Amino acid sequence: MTSRTKAPVVVITGASQGIGAAIARAFSGEFKGVRLALVARSPDKLAGIARECAALGAAPGVFPCDVSDEAAVAQLEAAVRRRFGAVDVLVNNAGKYAGGPFLSTSAAEFDRMICANLRSLFLVTRAFAPAMVRRRQGDIFNMGSIAGITAMPGAPAYVAAKFGVAGLSKALRAEFRDKGVRVCCVHPGATVSPSWKGSGVPQRRMMPAEDVARAFVALYRMSRRTVVEEIVLRPQLGDL
Repeated sequence: MTSRTKAPVVVITGASQGIGAAIARAFSGEFKGVRLALVARSPDKLAGIARECAALGAAPGVFPCDVSDEAAVAQLEAAVRRRFGAVDVLVNNAGKYAGGPFLSTSAAEFDRMICANLRSLFLVTRAFAPAMVRRRQGDIFNMGSIAGITAMPGAPAYVAAKFGVAGLSKALRAEFRDKGVRVCCVHPGATVSPSWKGSGVPQRRMMPAEDVARAFVALYRMSRRTVVEEIVLRPQLGDL
């Protein structure tokens, strides 16, 4: 590893559970002394993940924040900068799933899905990307979904939001490609996580969150001359 990758500063939104928590543990186990800014709404859950990461050799910080709130995100960026300095990796993992057929989806429900999955990503990236561009170095990972590449019935607002994540990721890649900032959109299928709780899909047909998390570490480890713009991860036993 180069000195750059020995102890990066990594911001992870939605870090209190599921894939976000797994990503935090994966970076903790792979990079000794990694400095983690763990972001989510629940300070108690974040504290638990922080303890796990510290036991693996990381230097975690807990940053409770509603990432769909513009003022709160501005405060988050300032707090992370004061604590850790320049950010090397931004993982936009925060999001929410809610289903329901189109004809029974209200405008308020639609807005909530867009806000939780797309507006939040825009706000957090808008807060942390300028410093990366100034330094001409950084990695931005956006959490997409198979629902953002193949439409599925019963969740139109979520599908629209995740298609938006895919599109915004492409736009960011186009703007930042000559500025030293890599942008990757990760599209996981069914994963053992709170989002799939109650879905009726047995765990044997889902991916472990730890496998999805390992993909982020592997993509980050690549030479700066290489970027994976999009990656699709699916369970071996199905198309979910």
